[in-house]
Amino acid sequence: MIGRIQGILVSKQPPQLLVDVHGVGYEIEAPMSTFYQLPEVAQPVTLHTHLVVREDAQQLYGFASEHERRLFRSLIRVNGVGAKLALAILSGMSADEFARCVHDDDSRALVQLPGVGKKTAERLIMEMRDRLADWESDSPAPADGSAPRPPAAGSQEADREAVSALIALGYKPPEASRMVQSVDSEGRNSEDIIRAALKAAVSR
Repeated sequence: MIGRIQGILVSKQPPQLLVDVHGVGYEIEAPMSTFYQLPEVAQPVTLHTHLVVREDAQQLYGFASEHERRLFRSLIRVNGVGAKLALAILSGMSADEFARCVHDDDSRALVQLPGVGKKTAERLIMEMRDRLADWESDSPAPADGSAPRPPAAGSQEADREAVSALIALGYKPPEASRMVQSVDSEGRNSEDIIRAALKAAVSR
């Protein structure tokens, strides 16, 4: 099992990133909550990881905090929730926000996430309630330990990257385009645009 990765961030295109560890490149999928904490490309990064081994593939998932990884591992144990849906959940809301939804029986917020219907939301609340009984709020520091970076200038390229990332997270292309168009992208990089679009979607 690979539980931790520390190396140089080579590339990041949500939900995928590449980390070089002594000449070996690790392809990792991560939720947007982790992407918001990543350093710039070519900078050191440390991620908590979870390895999923299937007959046809091996996939490594990375998280900015142990808190996030713990929630991911709990989510994929829920009947009908796979790694892709767990990433979508952690991308659409923070771990603390998800815990609040479970504790407050807030299925309305959960069904705004891609792939989460009414029955899945109810199942998540029912099965996760006991697992999150001792949940304590945690606000992770950036994955490189530095302060959050300022937004990059907005551009059509950033909008396109945001749309592609939302599609990869499970949103349909027309919906992803509408989500990006509904937010002000001026002065924002793709991660910031995605954050705003997901926040608006969940709060609808």
